[in-house]
Amino acid sequence: MSKQQKILTLNLFLLTFVLGTSEFVIVGLLAEVSADLHISISSAGALVSAFAISFAIGTPILTALFSRFSKYPLMLSLIAVFIAGNIITALSDSYALLLVSRLITAVVTGVLIALAMAVGSETVSAEKRGTVISIIFMGFTIASVIGVPLGTYIGQWGGWQLAFWFTSLLGIISLIASSATIPKGLKGTQSSLKKQIGLLTNSRIVIAFFIPALSIGATYTVYTYLTPLMQDVLLVPEHHISLVFLLYGVVSVFSTLIGGKLANRDGISKLRYVFLIQAAILASLYVFSNSIVTGLISISFIALIVYVMNSTMQLYFIDLADKHYPAAKDLASSLTPVSVNVGIALGSTLGGIVTTQRELIDISWFGGIVALAASLLTFISYSLDRKQSIHVKKSLVGDTCHDSGA
Repeated sequence: MSKQQKILTLNLFLLTFVLGTSEFVIVGLLAEVSADLHISISSAGALVSAFAISFAIGTPILTALFSRFSKYPLMLSLIAVFIAGNIITALSDSYALLLVSRLITAVVTGVLIALAMAVGSETVSAEKRGTVISIIFMGFTIASVIGVPLGTYIGQWGGWQLAFWFTSLLGIISLIASSATIPKGLKGTQSSLKKQIGLLTNSRIVIAFFIPALSIGATYTVYTYLTPLMQDVLLVPEHHISLVFLLYGVVSVFSTLIGGKLANRDGISKLRYVFLIQAAILASLYVFSNSIVTGLISISFIALIVYVMNSTMQLYFIDLADKHYPAAKDLASSLTPVSVNVGIALGSTLGGIVTTQRELIDISWFGGIVALAASLLTFISYSLDRKQSIHVKKSLVGDTCHDSGA
């Protein structure tokens, strides 16, 4: 990559780091928000669910609406709205205002992620796209390792509002960096909303959409209840649990890097087997839960494989759109993060049902079953790719023979 491309990639990494920190920092501050606004902890927790739902619904619609605009002014405008949303959050003295500010931040976050992925894939050569996309995705991983703990510490030290003044400051830094690095020549696509939304009715896109949802859902069936599992099953000392989560975050960084390498080498064909491995790793926690050491090894491998599919699926959506709905490539860029949010909701819901109806450790093999479903869908998608490729080759051979006969 050229120096300019490397600087742009670094800026997009910074942007996703800022977005990830703003999205997830509130998870560590629910008790403070609950106490300050005199609301129940469940009402405070509903802010997290509301953010995810707004993200999942609003992102594809707004991405399709905004795709006609040039990316440089659009991204700067959206980052400015993101900053404003965080400032309103920091100034909120009522639950209603806090909720509205988080909903605004959610939809802007989703569109910015989609645009960051689109810019990253459009500005580098085909063989470098997987690497660039993985670096952009890594911003979220680093946010969970560094940004969220730091923001949580700031919020616990100086009040939860201070954490969002911190994310506002990060947003301003990202705005300045983006104004200097995002190419000004990236034009929008003139297409109607109806034509773009048609992408979401394509059977190939629908099948592909549920691949990351099921993979992340498999992990979050376990991850959502990892704390009680460590406390009650693995018998990890309470003061060591935060260290385990830190280990999980650090290992997941390597998961993103592996995913970038995979995406550069026909990743969709390899994901079929990656999800089988994921299923085995999740189920292994059930087998090895009688020991802290072996249990923590299984958890480490869960982290190592959790984001392997991200870069491949991001490029897969873009390439499918390029073939079937060229005007909806920006919309296609939003589908992976939207699918991931759907998967988080599905996984946490399934985990809750399992922990209510069965033993806590059973979440491990239920997660494994969901990963098998992700593998099955990937086999179907890959098979459809192969059939289409064979059909295209036959058509080309037929046209060549026809031309020769003529």
